[in-house]
Amino acid sequence: MAAVAFAAPKPAMSNLKAIRQAAPQITDADILNYALTLEHLEDKFYREGLANYTADAFAQAGFDATFYSNLKEISSDEETHVSFLTAGLKAAGAQPVAECTYSFGVTDPKSFVMLSSVLEGVGVSAYLGAAAEIMSAQYLTAAGSILTVEARHSSYIRASLGERPFPSPFDVPLTLNEAFPMLMSAPTNGNITVGKQITLLTPGSVIKPADGSSQIYGAFITVTGPVFAPATAVDGGFTLTVPQAPQGSAPISGQTYVVLTGCNTTVTDDTVAAGPAVFEVGPS
Repeated sequence: MAAVAFAAPKPAMSNLKAIRQAAPQITDADILNYALTLEHLEDKFYREGLANYTADAFAQAGFDATFYSNLKEISSDEETHVSFLTAGLKAAGAQPVAECTYSFGVTDPKSFVMLSSVLEGVGVSAYLGAAAEIMSAQYLTAAGSILTVEARHSSYIRASLGERPFPSPFDVPLTLNEAFPMLMSAPTNGNITVGKQITLLTPGSVIKPADGSSQIYGAFITVTGPVFAPATAVDGGFTLTVPQAPQGSAPISGQTYVVLTGCNTTVTDDTVAAGPAVFEVGPS
């Protein structure tokens, strides 16, 4: 049976060419507010989780007192990141974005830690992807100093879940438009590996090429460029096989992001039809 992952649904459209619009020119203040949006989400996530679940509840789920203490440390880091970015934006004369209302869908300590792993991984990829857009060397250094801490968080949470703490020699950069649609996605259960078939579900969306017959692809995002796999339409989504990355490029491993597209040469806002979906690719 194929493993199942979820792609963030897009409005039903038959033409892939106009599903995403190209992003306007962005400023350093935009990038910092993008980072602040991510930090608000993480800050609220940890504050809410630690308020809802006690140390005893985590212990009953298999996470000891040291882990609980480290969660509080992570929560404190995220709160500090919010304060730091807010102050930096105000000092630059920009308006900081406010905390939003979130629905995390967490039901117990285990699902909280699993979602924590996803959010930390997305945070690493989002900061990495935004780095190329930052013009100010001072802002770039500040963002980099947060990125390295988020990477430590991610490795620690992954190890606590029994996952490889550093599953790939490269992290995956995400653009602004790639990070936000899937912030609430979660890794699927099951052992997904290179060569295994997965199903991407697109509930509420109709995704097909403009001419009705051209190939749809899954594009696996990596730092050395996307790796494409042909996708086959099934009821409610598409099936595809997790591809082997070409020799000399970044492997498809660990927390993985894939989008559906009508193009097999590049991934842009204009060609992406749905996603990204996020899931864990383990060792073969």
